[in-house]
Amino acid sequence: MIIEQIYTGCLAQGAYYIESKGEVAIIDPLREVQSYIDSAKKNNAKIKYIFETHFHADFVSGHVTLAEKTGAKIVFGPTAKTYFDAIIAEDKQVFNVGNITITVLHTPGHTMESTCYLLKDENGKDHALFSGDTLFLGDVGRPDLAQKGDLTQEDLAGFLFDSLRTKVMTLADDVIVYPAHGAGSACGKNLSKETVGTIGNQKETNYALRENMTKAEFIKEVTDGLLPPPAYFPLNVKLNKEGYKSIEDIIKVSAKPLSVKDFEIIANETDAIVLDVRHQSEFIKGFIPQSIFIGLGGTFAPWVGALIKDIKQPILLVTPEGKEEDTITRLSRVGFDNVLGYLDGSFGSWRKANREIDTLHSVSAETLETKMRENPIVFDVRKPGEYASEHIENISNTPLDFLNEHISEFPKKQNFYVHCAGGYRSVIAASILKARGFHNVIDVSGGYAAIKKTGIKRTAAVCPSTLK
Repeated sequence: MIIEQIYTGCLAQGAYYIESKGEVAIIDPLREVQSYIDSAKKNNAKIKYIFETHFHADFVSGHVTLAEKTGAKIVFGPTAKTYFDAIIAEDKQVFNVGNITITVLHTPGHTMESTCYLLKDENGKDHALFSGDTLFLGDVGRPDLAQKGDLTQEDLAGFLFDSLRTKVMTLADDVIVYPAHGAGSACGKNLSKETVGTIGNQKETNYALRENMTKAEFIKEVTDGLLPPPAYFPLNVKLNKEGYKSIEDIIKVSAKPLSVKDFEIIANETDAIVLDVRHQSEFIKGFIPQSIFIGLGGTFAPWVGALIKDIKQPILLVTPEGKEEDTITRLSRVGFDNVLGYLDGSFGSWRKANREIDTLHSVSAETLETKMRENPIVFDVRKPGEYASEHIENISNTPLDFLNEHISEFPKKQNFYVHCAGGYRSVIAASILKARGFHNVIDVSGGYAAIKKTGIKRTAAVCPSTLK
């Protein structure tokens, strides 16, 4: 028996390759599926099933393409409704893969079709639970994404409580837990950085699995502090239900090198966003005016999804040379398939053509410290949890996720500073603000990590957020 976790850090997502006696099951595959096919071929095995734990909101799964390429059957849990051929399994239905079995455990709560898959080894012993977004390490799936009609997030949280108590916590302590996500995913509130655990460990450490926890307590704690989900979530659910183009077809259409002249023409004649994915240190030194920075070096795809509201938005790319197809692939993972091409020769060709460039004013934390006696305007664009743990005294929190909703709060004329934890998110924020005409924005290089090394006054007290 082979179990391989294929973890993608950019999405904080775990897909799984399971093989026994020449038969393979894939759980929650990424949209680019060739690596699964190659692994099976290398082992002279055949992909038999593609198990989906639910209709994913944070990425486009590869189930449809993988089924088309291999003939494998797609399996969803009870109540799922698809626009393509799939097995809609019954609760406790058993699937054979070589000499192991995979049992369907319907666990509604995160979504109504949410399902865990219990793998039993060749001796019939419970070995591993592929828990999807039902159970994470340290957390559980958020219950607010599948609200419909009269169904509230409190109703879903109640279903999740029952699912965990009747289907998950009844398993033996030594059963391995393989979740769909780790730290960094927006599908939960406080996920662990670990990506593999056990049922026993989660019973001891996961707040949502406390032994004497009441349903009312669970509902309150699981729903407390939930931030609005990113705008692209329901659009990804739609693609996962209805189907999509293969990533190979997307690359054929999108990976078009454009001369400076052609790039300009398309930018001027369409409503395309110019998305610059180089490192923030390069972007600061020079970029195409009104372009937006979201660097490949960070959690690129989720930030694109959070900040660009429409997955059909036309996009023109400025990438490091050689990273064009990688960028298109990573955009497609979250459903952004409308790339019109990329600047041939990267930003260097723009400079050589003597076209207008813009730069971003960035200062050190030490420089900010010298300015503090003048009571400067400072915006902290970290997440609320980061801000609550510690922040500069007397400044409020404007998380990057919701920057578009708070544009009116930034001053038009007076200089202001933005910082994040390390310098990646603040450059994203500054680029968006510059594109909106806020040329008085100043980035704080190194972010809060650098600020902590100065004498700037800080506090750990929880203060009101600008979100409220």
